[in-house]
Amino acid sequence: MAEDKSTGSGGLGSILNVIEVLIIEHWGKIIILALVYFAWKFNLEKEIFSLVGVAILGRIAWVVWVHYIQQDFISGITYVLLEIVPPREVLRNPRSMELFISNALYHQSGKGGREEFWQGATHFWFSLEIASIDGQVHFYVRTPSRIKTLIETQMYAQYPQAQVKIVEDYTLAVDEISERSKWMAWGCEFKLEKPSAYPIKTYIDYGLDKDPKEELKIDPISPVIEFFGSLEKGEQAWVQIVVAASHPDNTIKKHNWVEESRNELLKLLLPYTSARKEQEGEAVIKASRIEVRVPAFLDRAVKAMSAKTSKLGFETGIRVVYVAKKDVYAVNRRKDIRLIFRQYNAPDVNSLVRHNSAQGDALNSAILGLSPKQVMILADRMVHEYRERAFFHLPMRHHLFSIHMFETFFPKPILHAIVMFIVKPFFLPYVHHETFVLNTEELATLWHFPGQILKVPTLERVESKEASPPTNLPA
Repeated sequence: MAEDKSTGSGGLGSILNVIEVLIIEHWGKIIILALVYFAWKFNLEKEIFSLVGVAILGRIAWVVWVHYIQQDFISGITYVLLEIVPPREVLRNPRSMELFISNALYHQSGKGGREEFWQGATHFWFSLEIASIDGQVHFYVRTPSRIKTLIETQMYAQYPQAQVKIVEDYTLAVDEISERSKWMAWGCEFKLEKPSAYPIKTYIDYGLDKDPKEELKIDPISPVIEFFGSLEKGEQAWVQIVVAASHPDNTIKKHNWVEESRNELLKLLLPYTSARKEQEGEAVIKASRIEVRVPAFLDRAVKAMSAKTSKLGFETGIRVVYVAKKDVYAVNRRKDIRLIFRQYNAPDVNSLVRHNSAQGDALNSAILGLSPKQVMILADRMVHEYRERAFFHLPMRHHLFSIHMFETFFPKPILHAIVMFIVKPFFLPYVHHETFVLNTEELATLWHFPGQILKVPTLERVESKEASPPTNLPA
């Protein structure tokens, strides 16, 4: 008779494996329980509590130290704003922009303990921007100055007829949003409706990778450029896509997005997965074959999720702001801003949805009825965070005075009372910015130069082609 592996050495091995997994997952709780037991057993309550207090204070000191040295390192980085003037004739599809993003913006390098924990070194992040100033549409890249040459060479490699020039930050023209200012503003951030494993609709879904004839092209960036080009004098609209290389060792956000995407795909397919087991005598052998039958309605989503991880990923944050002089400020522009990315949405995969707007929607669970002055405060904060390109390595106030911090320590009824009667009269809590992973294909879809089919006169282009000098000129 064959040995029953559930009661033999195989069963003991399984039990030991389970114990090992539990220890790895809950080692912190196990240590705390052991300390409590020894404190009770040997009457060491004071000593143990002192040790725990020192550990907690040490942890707080370490977090504050790392935050301080990182902020000090970041303050020493000089940023420049580059305006990219598209060629008069854009003959290449967004795949060229995808190559530019991969070669110019994906920066990943191993940093030792001295660099990371003594010098505060962080990985660089960049901002891809589209701005309309009085209806004139411009493309920008904000980059650390030491990367400027790389940005230029990689842009010229893909678009030889383009122009790259250093310009002053256009956001500086708006001093503040307040009752005494001449400006009004409204803005919001965007996040993915589903996990990052699900992609948004890209230029490949619109067939731009097949290079159709110019009159047959359907470019998803056209609605954005058309809307921006329709603004009147005194109105401005800004879009920023802040990106940093997504990598397990990245100090901005340490996580393995490829593995997370794979787990999300397996989770999606779990109801349609069957494992067959084989039996030898009375012993059951573990699954020898796994069969997955993907239903037709999930076929496109599964293929799109699998394809997303085949390209480089970037940790991404998106913010949109509408700014105008008070005498021309149009409230209806808010709807245009909220729907600016709807052409990238696909119900069976993913969508970009509004989040953390200047209306205070992210605070509605705790703050009921913001006054116009408070909405103006949030709008001014939105403009300031846009100017700072703030998504990564935020100031300490974002962590200490956030609505999420209050939610951690107080149940909702008490939280509402605290915010309404204590916090609200003095300041409005911060809301954490949400970042997500987009790959190079998705980013190139959101930020690329439109083709000739888009006849927007307010989109600045290089006026004429630059011809190379003849080779037979006399010396």
